[in-house]
Amino acid sequence: MKILGIDTSTRVLCLGACDSDKVYEYGLELSTRISALLVPTIRRVVEILDWKINDIDYFAVGIGPGSFTGARIGLATVKALSWSLNKPLVAISSLDILAANAGKDHEFIIPVVDAKRDLVYASIYKNQGGSIKRIAPYMLLGKRELIRKIKDNISAKALNNSVMLGDGLNICAKDCLDNLRGIKGLDKDYWRLEGRNIIALSKVAIRDKKLSNAFKLAPLYLYPKECQIRKNSKS
Repeated sequence: MKILGIDTSTRVLCLGACDSDKVYEYGLELSTRISALLVPTIRRVVEILDWKINDIDYFAVGIGPGSFTGARIGLATVKALSWSLNKPLVAISSLDILAANAGKDHEFIIPVVDAKRDLVYASIYKNQGGSIKRIAPYMLLGKRELIRKIKDNISAKALNNSVMLGDGLNICAKDCLDNLRGIKGLDKDYWRLEGRNIIALSKVAIRDKKLSNAFKLAPLYLYPKECQIRKNSKS
């Protein structure tokens, strides 16, 4: 089984590929060049692996939350590949991909992603028998509300075996560490999305037959519609 997965919701293109039990990953700093570099990068990786694009059995894509423009570009690219080649498509939240970076040594994991405007995207995950399960919704919230949500879901004792990770810590680390005694923040080495996590999560979704419709799939966008840029209607 061959899988190709990407996430473009951050400044780094995260790409994972697998051929049966062999897993490959690639990361590329994109900045604002995502639309120009994404397709050539996919083509280059496929050639390096000595695949033909039609050899791929499943495509996977991170749908955010994160950079809305980046997520849309990645999603549009993978949807086009899935539809044109008539291949199944797997959608994965970028927060799920980030949470997997923490491994399975912690009871609770809280990924936090900078959402601008002094807000973060976040969720809460619990390690249950070696499998990381999400126990809270995908959220867009400020520091105080994040602290309250964590306290609602994690006991004071369990905070000692809980970690936070992601670039949202640039916004909320001090407040969270001061108010959630015992919780730890993982360093920047854990903040970058990893291609191997896309592959691992894709395999679980494929096993559970949780596939997506290429025509209906949309980015995970948590900001209210009123925050989207609208055309100025002034005459």
